[in-house]
Amino acid sequence: MNGSEFYIEIASRQLCKKGEAICGDVFLSRKIQEENRIITVLSDGLGSGVRANVLATLTATMGLNFTMERYPPERTARTILDTLPVDKDRKISYATFTIVDSDADGETRIVNFDNPAPLVIRDRKILKTNVSTLMINRRASRMRELACSTFHARREDRVILLSDGVSQSGIGTSMYPFGWDVAAIGEWVCHVLQQEPGISASDLSGRMVERAHANDIYSANDDTSCVVIYFRRPRRLLLCSGPPYHNTDDHRLAKIVESFSGQKVLCGGTTAEIVARETSRGIEVSLETMSDGIPPVSRMKGVDLVTEGVLTLGRVSARLEEGVSLPVKGRDAASALLRLLLNNDQIYLLAGTRINEAHQDPSLPVELEIRRNVVKKIKRLLEDKYLKEVHLDFI
Repeated sequence: MNGSEFYIEIASRQLCKKGEAICGDVFLSRKIQEENRIITVLSDGLGSGVRANVLATLTATMGLNFTMERYPPERTARTILDTLPVDKDRKISYATFTIVDSDADGETRIVNFDNPAPLVIRDRKILKTNVSTLMINRRASRMRELACSTFHARREDRVILLSDGVSQSGIGTSMYPFGWDVAAIGEWVCHVLQQEPGISASDLSGRMVERAHANDIYSANDDTSCVVIYFRRPRRLLLCSGPPYHNTDDHRLAKIVESFSGQKVLCGGTTAEIVARETSRGIEVSLETMSDGIPPVSRMKGVDLVTEGVLTLGRVSARLEEGVSLPVKGRDAASALLRLLLNNDQIYLLAGTRINEAHQDPSLPVELEIRRNVVKKIKRLLEDKYLKEVHLDFI
């Protein structure tokens, strides 16, 4: 069960301009499993509100798709700029954008058009990358500049993308008469990292947007967005559900659980009983975690969570499909499992293939899926919607 030793955590925080219900900044991220790449785009549409959101969505989508296909950055930029409609008053047709293309080995390419310069932080200091400038010859308009850079990321590096709502926050105030410029933002970030070296991408992006909001005296003058890309050691989770096909593999299952380095979950009464028997451990049911339709959580020494099987996994699958984010509230088994799944990066699913006679009961709900199908669906959702690295094996 060996995954990559390098994990890329990405989080975005946004704040709409005062008086607007829709943000004109758009953030998109896509993981390409077969190439082990993650592409991240932040786009800022001209103006604010619905029109800006449409421009930014179009720009971010095109930037993401062209980068996936490895289009040269100048071709991507030219196509985007020539596609957008022209503003009749300002005579310009654009949404700004920043594109970051990273692979699991750390090779990272950054393309920036008219957004504040991205920050690369290493060892709690600003890393100066070699930036080259490409001139974009636009249709029926003046030449525009495109900034491109490449660097090889190391563990604990961070890349920070900003919209001008952050860099122009506080403009006109006594503290920041010309706005919170990128150099000052970089110093502030480095100070935060000195105090909290392991701060998550989510917490850091949220902290930056809150600070920008405070600079504006809590009245945002523009859409404000921050994206943090954090290269770090992966957090690992093993989820076992179902007994092995052959009884002789019970000891092997227990050995896998015992030797796994990371958090561990057992889903299913039979699964838990096998591990308990093979490791001479007891199981204790926690009745205070009972919930409508979901059996309670159990406890076992050396295991982070023990739950019922298919019913709990079915509820987890449904909630993942609906969309869920941290912090996950609730004390029931499904909520506890969701918290573990979202808090970890490399997830190893081990599904037993022995038929459980309880699932053949015709009185059970028709929608009760076979464990194998539920686990496959959870794998797909975690990969596609939550950018997790997921490995599925059967035993």
